[in-house]
Amino acid sequence: MCLAIPGQIKSITVQLDETFRMARVSFGGIMKEVSLAMVPQAQVNDFVLVHVGVAISLIDEEEAQKTFEYMKTIGELEELEKIESSNGS
Repeated sequence: MCLAIPGQIKSITVQLDETFRMARVSFGGIMKEVSLAMVPQAQVNDFVLVHVGVAISLIDEEEAQKTFEYMKTIGELEELEKIESSNGS
């Protein structure tokens, strides 16, 4: 089973002559570096679904918040925080 997690783009950097875009994405306050290769139209403050470090689609804020609440209820946000702590990022 695949799991995509919603996050909000906080900043975007462009590399290799503007062909490779990366973003700093917030997952409930936990920041990760994410590829925007599959969503070239994504902008700062957009919400995206992220799977294994790649933003795979844009979503609206309401859908992102619903997903965060569900993940909080089942304890998945705590798991994400544990992973973040063990990686030291």
